[in-house]
Amino acid sequence: MAWRQGIAAGLAGLTALSACDDTVRTSPPPAARPAGLAAPEIVEPSAESRELSAYYARVQSDLTAQGLLRVDGGGPDTPFTERQLVDNFIRIALYEEFTNIGGALVAQQTESRLHRWNEPIRMAVRFGESVPEDQREADRAEIASYAARLARLTGLRITLTERGGANFHVFVVNEDERRRIGPQLRAIVPDISQGAINTVQNMRRSTFCLVFARDPDDNGSYTQAVAVIRGEHPDLLRRSCIHEELAQGLGLSNDSPMARPSVFNDDEEFGLLTTHDELLLKMLYDPRMRSGMTIREARPVAEEIAAELLGGES
Repeated sequence: MAWRQGIAAGLAGLTALSACDDTVRTSPPPAARPAGLAAPEIVEPSAESRELSAYYARVQSDLTAQGLLRVDGGGPDTPFTERQLVDNFIRIALYEEFTNIGGALVAQQTESRLHRWNEPIRMAVRFGESVPEDQREADRAEIASYAARLARLTGLRITLTERGGANFHVFVVNEDERRRIGPQLRAIVPDISQGAINTVQNMRRSTFCLVFARDPDDNGSYTQAVAVIRGEHPDLLRRSCIHEELAQGLGLSNDSPMARPSVFNDDEEFGLLTTHDELLLKMLYDPRMRSGMTIREARPVAEEIAAELLGGES
């Protein structure tokens, strides 16, 4: 059962919806409040937000009771071959999960081109006013640790910042804050489409989290991304959203029912990035790949890289 929709989409206009250990530097450390700043004033969540918190707690409990939301990264029970890795890469990196139809984002997988970042990522984490401080500190620490992992896998320079100039914004917000998020999104991306704003503000309960990534020159190079994660989620669901949406915002924008072990599969079997998914990120950011590649151009390169990564396990 697909509980979550991860959306990789175009932010503006009618654009289609989509490492060394010290690569990630935090200023100040993400798990701590900046020196000299007072603790944020926490607003009491609304009754609707509290009801959603109870609902998502039940969802997480139901999923884990079924053996889903695994955190082991895959093992002997989830083998995959070189051919499967290539096919999964093509489906996840070169197809879009949503498309723009008449200004609205519609769930319709369409063939695309290879998208990735070709510039450093400056990531900012923003919390809604009703998100408790202990949850903020936990999420800052999780995002910092995960960003460091993504940097090592991709070779990207990823810097967490609380200052201006961020190009990858991660919002952790509760229901009421998300419904009012439009002006913040427009301040970040002045030409953002109303359809994109509506997608965030009118998220269905079945949509756990989403991410938009922007390719303003239509050449396959992302320059901006916005992820939105529900603050009502219990810890594991929030971690799962962080893992999937930040990776999707790097260019693995689609989901596939054939991908296993993978977070890019709406069956929710795996909650955190897997060994299979790490290989997809390595393939995407291999120097032999180029932004804007078509499927026909990318497949032989993917086959070459997969053969090296798996040693001919076809």
